[in-house]
Amino acid sequence: MLFLLRFERRRARDVTNALWIPLIWVLYIASKPLGTWFRSSTIIEYGSPLDRAFLIPLMLISLLILIKRKFDWRSAIRENKWLIILVCFMLVSILWSSIPYISFKRWTRELVAILMAFIVLSEASPRRAIEVIFRRMTYILIPFSILLIKYFPIYGRMYNPFTGKETWTGVAQQKNGLGILCVIAGFSLIWSLIKRMQGNNPPFWKYQTPAELFLLALTLYLLRGAESASSNVALAVGMIGYLGFYLMKKKRIRMRSHALATIVTIIIIIGTIAPFTSASFIGSFAGSVGRDSTLTGRTDIWNAILPFVKHRLLLGLGFGGFWTSQTTEAIQVNQSHNGYLELILALGFVGLVLFSIFLLSSCRKAQQNLSSDFDWGVIWACNLVMFVIHNISEASLNDLATFFATMIVFFSVSSKNGAHSEVCNPI
Repeated sequence: MLFLLRFERRRARDVTNALWIPLIWVLYIASKPLGTWFRSSTIIEYGSPLDRAFLIPLMLISLLILIKRKFDWRSAIRENKWLIILVCFMLVSILWSSIPYISFKRWTRELVAILMAFIVLSEASPRRAIEVIFRRMTYILIPFSILLIKYFPIYGRMYNPFTGKETWTGVAQQKNGLGILCVIAGFSLIWSLIKRMQGNNPPFWKYQTPAELFLLALTLYLLRGAESASSNVALAVGMIGYLGFYLMKKKRIRMRSHALATIVTIIIIIGTIAPFTSASFIGSFAGSVGRDSTLTGRTDIWNAILPFVKHRLLLGLGFGGFWTSQTTEAIQVNQSHNGYLELILALGFVGLVLFSIFLLSSCRKAQQNLSSDFDWGVIWACNLVMFVIHNISEASLNDLATFFATMIVFFSVSSKNGAHSEVCNPI
């Protein structure tokens, strides 16, 4: 890890040291909470004191960086209005939460995610900054996951009640978290290697390509060990999408202006309908290919949560206002395993519409980039598709402070390359 980071630092001389702050945030949300690492007492409603002691200084440091750089708040908010409207609606929804104070504390993590994205935006080259975050995150978390699984199983493995066997988690909280890490790291490595094969991404030292091929092998090995079908499907869809975009570019086939947004809209509709129909169509397909037709018990979880959802369909139960010790004990899970259902549970159909508009605005920006900067547009577009696919059977849509959602926010906020370079005051 240190060897790779040393050479990475030499190459990334065009990014500032302040980029370590959003990187630390990404490392934090992609792995276990600090309370879990250090066996600190954690209550679902109140969280871990150790995590709060970490997040508050991190938020203050990010604010100080943006103030020192004389960040153009007005322009950033105007260019990302749907994201800001969504976060504001999350804040307003606390008013009808049954636990408003706890909901507010949970909402502050959304604010931290936005601040981290703004730090990336304030770099001279936001796109370059995101690439650096991808690489450094991969260089640290993939080897560290292998280390934990092999030598520290108390941290790197856990018992899976669905299979009755031990499963890999690595640095993540559970196996699906490890799966998401492998999807994002694996796709970014493949993307980087393909760019290099095409001559668009020259290696900064002679062993970079072998090192990244080795990391890719470790990533795929971890993905196999995580046994996360959702992540396997997401990565497969992402690679098929990459191949499709590449062939269209090679044959000079022009993509229709709203094609990407249409694909994402269809997936959102399927993901939203699935819990309300007990995923009958998805379950039938899964059964036909030899998989569990209940999607490993997900349909039972959806049926248990639906009565709460139907109680407040329009506005939801308030951001962070549902999952408590009592509900977790009653349902025996701590998420609904469907991002769209989870979003409706918290913010209702109004929240789902707002989040969908934010994603579709991101689709529009990504498709524009496919014409002006194909390499950047394709990784953005494929991550969007993988994100909405993954949320059909996992929940990372309702919270911007999850790993996958944060990366989508980074892409969306940092879309205007160099827009704020003039206000960047490196520190």
